[in-house]
Amino acid sequence: MIEAMTSRPSSTALLLCGLLLAACEVPPPESGEVAATDAPADTVTDAAPDTVPEREPLPADSAIIRLDASDPNLAVWQDRDISGDPPREPGPIEVGSVLTFFGLPIARTPEDLVAGEVEVAFMGAPVDMGVGYRGAGEGPTALRAMRRSVGSMETMISWRSELTAVDYGNAPIDNLSVERSMPPIRRMVREIAETGAIPVIIGGDHSIEFANVAGLADVYGKENVGVIHFDAHYDAGDARHGHLISHAQPVRRLIDDGHILGRNFIQVGLRGSWPGPSGFEWMRANDMRYHTMAEIDRDGWTNVMTEVLDQANEGPEYLHISFDIDVMDPAYTSGTGTPVPGGLTPREVFYMVRGLCSENNVVGFDLVELNPLVDPGYTTMLNAKKIVDECMTGIALRKLGLGNRDYLSPLTRDDGRR
Repeated sequence: MIEAMTSRPSSTALLLCGLLLAACEVPPPESGEVAATDAPADTVTDAAPDTVPEREPLPADSAIIRLDASDPNLAVWQDRDISGDPPREPGPIEVGSVLTFFGLPIARTPEDLVAGEVEVAFMGAPVDMGVGYRGAGEGPTALRAMRRSVGSMETMISWRSELTAVDYGNAPIDNLSVERSMPPIRRMVREIAETGAIPVIIGGDHSIEFANVAGLADVYGKENVGVIHFDAHYDAGDARHGHLISHAQPVRRLIDDGHILGRNFIQVGLRGSWPGPSGFEWMRANDMRYHTMAEIDRDGWTNVMTEVLDQANEGPEYLHISFDIDVMDPAYTSGTGTPVPGGLTPREVFYMVRGLCSENNVVGFDLVELNPLVDPGYTTMLNAKKIVDECMTGIALRKLGLGNRDYLSPLTRDDGRR
């Protein structure tokens, strides 16, 4: 009897399922509803994807459940609350054994960054709602817990000794909404950039690229910021069930909403089953440049890498690098949400990231899609840490006047004794 009941759902259960599915349909925003964005109203587009036919508006009783505007904690995600901090002079704070990115001192305010003449400010953006399951939001915590050794034997440069850097904490995101998390991340990136420091954002899923690049464009101007996007995916997908931002859409939002120019955007490492023809046609229509793994297999990594480095040098005055760790082969970075076989190797990636950061005026860097919950042996964490380490080494090389993609310390080259 029990088996029969569990194998065939009742008509009541089917009716409830139908009602729940209907309730999940999302109507167009009602007039007066506030959009979760920092962008001017005239830069936000709600255009539906070309592949979806027009439909009649849903009835009002099918609307999603609204937020409680009277909740005193409604805006807790908007700004970091430092009202409880003790009075002190502005400047970085040494915290001893407290876990921070690379064991760095912390900073809490823009005044700390200015007083400390900070050049690089690390921040966490622990968003994983844009993926659809948890894990990427633990990336900042996991990277803070890594061993603190830094530097490069290849260049004999310890960037900790050459750069003034701090841990600026995490952006105050809304853990239940990717849409509401974009504005505070964007404000925090802008806050760092306005002091002249370089924001290094540790994610978090790739939705945060939208907030990161938009924040930099707010400071430097959309025509002056170029982006190199390392990824197995092009992340310019259409709206999904009414959602305009997820880890598959930040590029679409940046270009379509006018935050940066398509001709200043370069994709590296695309492969797998997505996008199809329409995705590549969209990139071409927006004058974007891309380098797929198919191109790398055909022409060789050295040739493609040289072309990417040259294109970066020919781009705008400022450069942001967005590094999705799934651009690497999952043999090296299995701890990510959407691994795709056939990617880049650590040896290829480390050299290129260091070269890009040494030859260009990098004003932002993000590392995303790091999921320590599915990272056996901490292999992904080790490679992720090294990627950030190589970026910092490149920035230090440029500061020292040694900015060259091929720079190596004389001690680590052939010593001439053979």
